[in-house]
Amino acid sequence: MKALRRDAKVLKAKSIWSFRRSAEAFNSYDDDGRVTAVLLHLQHAFEMLLKAGLVQCRIEVLDPKLGRSIGMEKCINLGRQHLRLSESEAGLLRAVDALRDDEQHWFTLFSEGLLYAHVRGAVTLFDELLQREFSDRLATHLPARVLPISTELPPDIQLLIDAEYSQIQQLLEPGRRRRSEAQARIRSLLAMEAHAREDVRVSAKDVARVERAIRAGTGREQAFPNLSGLTTEVAGEGLTITVHFSRTAAGAPVRLLRADDPAPAAGVREVDLQRKYHWSRSKLAEKLGITTAKCAALRRHLNLDDKPSCCHVFVFGSQRHPYYSDNAMVMMREAMQHLDLDVLVRQGRRRAG
Repeated sequence: MKALRRDAKVLKAKSIWSFRRSAEAFNSYDDDGRVTAVLLHLQHAFEMLLKAGLVQCRIEVLDPKLGRSIGMEKCINLGRQHLRLSESEAGLLRAVDALRDDEQHWFTLFSEGLLYAHVRGAVTLFDELLQREFSDRLATHLPARVLPISTELPPDIQLLIDAEYSQIQQLLEPGRRRRSEAQARIRSLLAMEAHAREDVRVSAKDVARVERAIRAGTGREQAFPNLSGLTTEVAGEGLTITVHFSRTAAGAPVRLLRADDPAPAAGVREVDLQRKYHWSRSKLAEKLGITTAKCAALRRHLNLDDKPSCCHVFVFGSQRHPYYSDNAMVMMREAMQHLDLDVLVRQGRRRAG
């Protein structure tokens, strides 16, 4: 086990405590408040674990302007840069955070199968992060009396989503008077789109838009386009079950809508593009520790300006200002490990000449 810095040791311990509380709540016979407890403790466990890893890498986790610790969203972004978080791992963490957010501040409903898939995927990821960052294993922190979270393999995630969608359709049938429950289940599926999209914020308008689409007979892939490519890879049995979330396709196209757009499209829209695309060209170069010329050459080489997940151009009158996302930052940082930026700059000058 790695020697830990003092704050990293405390944060790691807190993460394990919260994870054990989440597992305890999941296996509880008491259904009252069970899902709330699972999600609250699970999200806190991962936030503390990410902060422990970042502190161990000597990455600042205190906001210099506010003097307070950063939140989960920033932890995930920094984790992608410094803790080797893959996009699918970041997606699972975003989904857990989005589900926790709606459960904590309002309420959600979703099937036991979907809850199990996310918790079991979280168990796998938590163990892998402990091993990757601290040369530690989750099994060493669980008492011998703990039972497996489940003795059965989870069904395919797409079958679970289809079943949930069918349940929502039934709840919205005329005369059922179950609209509140249907909306809570819609809210959960919208939160799950965080697997595929950054900065998911589910609003009442999002829920209403999807509800109208379902009542109009819209298919599940059109109502929740970002869930179409979501898959789970399940291996092992009993105590050694592992669940990994991944994406096999981008899913159906998603329109980006204004908050007041009356269109009947159903997918989650971008609520605040300036939160997602917040790196200017100069700030991007400064953060990467390179000159603006090298930064421009690297952006051109990676074709970032043509990637919607990396770049967005804000238009103010006649002026156009490209800004970049954390995804662009991660791609550039990874590329810098094996590319000669001086060569890219020279190549760009020859093409310009």
